[in-house]
Amino acid sequence: MTDFMNPAEFANVARSERDFWWYRGMRTILFRVLDPYLAGRKIGRALEAGCGTGYLSYLLQKERHWPIVPMDVSWHGLRYALEMGIERPVQGDITSLPFPEGAFDLVISMDVLTHLPHGEEQRAARELSRVMAPGGLLAVRTSALEILRSRHSEFVFERQRTTRRRLMGLMTGVGVRTLRCTYANSLLLPIALAKFRLWEPLLRLPPASGVEPAAPWLDRLLYQSLALEASWLGAGHNLLAGQSLLFIGEKIL
Repeated sequence: MTDFMNPAEFANVARSERDFWWYRGMRTILFRVLDPYLAGRKIGRALEAGCGTGYLSYLLQKERHWPIVPMDVSWHGLRYALEMGIERPVQGDITSLPFPEGAFDLVISMDVLTHLPHGEEQRAARELSRVMAPGGLLAVRTSALEILRSRHSEFVFERQRTTRRRLMGLMTGVGVRTLRCTYANSLLLPIALAKFRLWEPLLRLPPASGVEPAAPWLDRLLYQSLALEASWLGAGHNLLAGQSLLFIGEKIL
């Protein structure tokens, strides 16, 4: 199987995923948006399609006691999951999932579609829908807006970014109706635009990971921007633009 993400990035993620402001903040946003749709549902079996190092699956197994299957195409990521003591890791390709039809009540896929070559996201969406039980939930996060491509994008082998309309259309086309679809990581958008479209082109530096430790005060400040967004999104409001997109959908019966 071919890695979709630069294997060199897995070590950066493994070092940072627990404490780095972006990971903590985006997890907070994910649960504030997803949790209302989980209320009253029984999650008999869940899948994280493209788990990377497996830290999110680890949290869901240990803190929420979900029967979640962590799957990734790359053993570079799965070896970190194994070292973490994660249960039931599986190697598999999101465009050809090794699971039967209707196997999962909940499917999660965080920042995977962005690494697929153009056109392959349709195969992946069909597979995500196929393995969902009727009425099951789908949570997908992906990179948004092509204008926000960066040195980090090149380094991690990011191949596409998308818009809210395109992501919703993709999922509707495979039988998943939209419950919620919003941009996120929006408050920092002006800084991101200045950095990616002005500063980085001016310096002409080679591709490099953006997952780098920040000073504690800066890490707290950046996290607070995402925490504010989480409160806004948790109150039911959407964001009109941002660096990420978060989609929550339901498999049509």
